[in-house]
Amino acid sequence: MSDGPLLLHAFSTFSLGGAQSRFVSLANAWGSRYRHLIVAMDGNFQAADRLAPEVPWQALPIPVERGRGLNNRQRFRQLLLQNRPTRVFSYNWGAIEWMVANVPRLAPHVHVEDGFGPDEAQGQLPRRLWARRVFFRVSGASLVVPSRTLQAAGRAWWVPAQRLAYIPNGVEVAETLPVRPLRPGPLRLGTVAGLRGEKNLARLLRAFAALLAQQPAELWIAGDGPELPRLQALAQALGVETAVRFLGFVARPLEVIQQLDLFVMSSDTEQQPIALLEAMAMGVPALSTCVGDVPHMLPAGAARMPRPDDAEFTAALLDAVQRRAEWPRWAEQGHQLVQQQYAKAAMLQRWDEVFAGRLHA
Repeated sequence: MSDGPLLLHAFSTFSLGGAQSRFVSLANAWGSRYRHLIVAMDGNFQAADRLAPEVPWQALPIPVERGRGLNNRQRFRQLLLQNRPTRVFSYNWGAIEWMVANVPRLAPHVHVEDGFGPDEAQGQLPRRLWARRVFFRVSGASLVVPSRTLQAAGRAWWVPAQRLAYIPNGVEVAETLPVRPLRPGPLRLGTVAGLRGEKNLARLLRAFAALLAQQPAELWIAGDGPELPRLQALAQALGVETAVRFLGFVARPLEVIQQLDLFVMSSDTEQQPIALLEAMAMGVPALSTCVGDVPHMLPAGAARMPRPDDAEFTAALLDAVQRRAEWPRWAEQGHQLVQQQYAKAAMLQRWDEVFAGRLHA
């Protein structure tokens, strides 16, 4: 490894998701400037396939016992003592125990929160709310969030303003809208998502079945996760299995997105989804449920944003397809919005301050 600062990143999983995609983007942009120790508490390091060869990193597998917080804390702290990182980063609720493991503090700690799981889609669980308040208080950790919704949540967790940073996600975006020639064949819808409950891809499958009853179409789903068997069974039950492609883990999701006619998200909860920004940056029109910061991300006058409700989402999808003639305008507006508000350069500048320890102690 290089001689740069040593950063430890604790993830519940390092399979490909929003937090992992952003980390890969940051690490690749900085190359050998930082050294990275990556903890995946489930032993899954799948997203590391996207790290550039020049990024110095090391996987740190560690046994985790569910429901045995004290034992886990001791293991985590021992890992911190053995490696003595310059800074510690923990990502989302699944890795929040690392904040306690770093008490008394062995290195400055930054917790990154990207959103809530299905059990908190409709509101925070009281026990987790109070746990977050206690953990931030005793650890003195800073908090970085990519959405306005999570920024408000950070205030509810009593994180002081000087330790709370809002840094929107950013993606590569060309100066001019990419040329997308007409593609022969049936209409192709698709999404990139972890196959987890909060993504509610069952809602997407049901809406797609309604669309398929009206016209030829195909649906591509890129991603892996625990919901895969249930979703495959549902596709078969709906009679759409021959029109649905489950692509599994995709190391280069942009190669999938650029082949879509319409990018779709059916989530119950999101904050500031990177895949949606990537689709807009590539000039792919998008449809999404009205969750998290999505209302700020999609251009006004584009596809209507339904609530996370099956009937509303189906109606919105059918309406979007009926308005296909408007898709070039949606694509142009989406590309412009990403260029103005969510360009990668701005994100890199802010995150560089975080990684270098200049944003917060």
